[in-house]
Formats: sequence, structure tokens, C-alpha cells
Amino acid sequence: MAGRFDGRVAIVTGGASGIGAGVAHRLASEGARLSLWDMDEKALAASGAPHTVRLDITDPDAVQAAAEATAKALGKIDIMVTSAGITGPNHTTWEYPVPAWDRVIDVNLKGVFYSNRAVVPFMQQNGYGRIVNIASIAGKEGNPMASAYSASKAGVIGLTKSLGKELAASEIRVNCVTPAAVRTPLFSQMTQTQIDWMLSKIPIGRFGEIEEVASLICWLASEECGFSTGAVFDISGGRATY
Repeated sequence: MAGRFDGRVAIVTGGASGIGAGVAHRLASEGARLSLWDMDEKALAASGAPHTVRLDITDPDAVQAAAEATAKALGKIDIMVTSAGITGPNHTTWEYPVPAWDRVIDVNLKGVFYSNRAVVPFMQQNGYGRIVNIASIAGKEGNPMASAYSASKAGVIGLTKSLGKELAASEIRVNCVTPAAVRTPLFSQMTQTQIDWMLSKIPIGRFGEIEEVASLICWLASEECGFSTGAVFDISGGRATY
């Protein structure tokens, strides 16, 4: 049986762990040829992906080089899922360390911008593309003690809307997802108080599963998603209904 992504080349940033790894597994299982971009060289080596790039997503030159290397190695770029991200520390806004704030914005927002910017020309050459940016419910609602993370994810939502409209007349679709908390290695960067607070806000009463988020992302990355672009898709267990 033909896979949904047969013949497609997909990049997943942060693809060596967490949601990114779950998405990569689902894409590959449905026929995609993968290029995983991540900082973790050991995890990349263990991934079994046909193409990997170890890079710092905050370096625009490195991101551009990674896109060029992917296109050269795999022939083209059809799909990008931007999963690379960090939570940053938990502080009140007025006590938030400036270097930590800058780091969160650099990884979560600038890294997505650099990645989107690098792959669009390759998708334009193909006459086809799907970009799925991973934002967060925090970008809609703002989480206390996480102003940098919330602001960065709100920025990803705005970037997605702008790019989606810019490319709407083409066959390139750009959307984002806004998960509530999903138990991934990022939880190790959070305090238990923050984790408990996030759970208390989810009406379904549990954290999301990586497979659930991957399922939505892979629909957005597929040809089936033809009439949605610049849109924000909620997957928050009922926390946000807008």
C-alpha cells in the first residue's frame, strides 16, 4: 500500500527527541525520506534517518547550509516541521534574566524564522510545500512565570500567519499547532509547580501524548491539507477553544 508521504522529503528540526522524534517516526512510517536537524549528535546517529545535520538552530548561516545540504543529499525539500525548542527558566517577568530571555527567543522564534526562510525557495522550485511550525498554548494565553516562552510562541503564531498569507497563492501551505503540555524531555527544564499548574488548566485532566500531536502535524504536512494556511490548530485537551 502506498504511503501518504511516498516520494516526499521532510525536514524535522529538533527531530532527535520529544515531539520531533514522534513526528519523524510517523512521517518515515508513511514513506517520507527524512532529514533530521538537531543539536544532539548521539541521538541523531541513533535515529537511523537517511540524512541528519547537527546544528545550532540559532545560527542563520548554519541553517541555510543545512537546507542546502538536505536538498543536495535528498534531491528536494517538500515538508518542514519545526520542533526544536526550549522552555527557559521560570521567573516573573521583572526578574527574568536578560540572557535567558534572549536565548529562548533565539531558539524558539528566530530559529523557526531562519528555518522557514531557508526552505521556502526550495519549495517554490518544487511548486509544492508544507510547513508546520510547533507553537504552544502558551502563545495564545501566556503562562505565568514563563514570559519568554510565551512571547516566543506567540511570535511563532504571528510568523506562521504572515508566511501563510505570503504563500497562499502558491501550493505551499504554512500552519502551526498549539499543544498544551505534552510530557517530553522538556519537562526536565520545568519546576514541578509549573508542571502541576499546566495540568490543572487542561479540562481533559491529563497531558497530551506525543502520538496525538504527531497525528495532527502529519495531516497538516500532507497533501490532504490543501485549504488551510496561515492557521493555528489547537491540541490542548480543551484548554483553549478558540
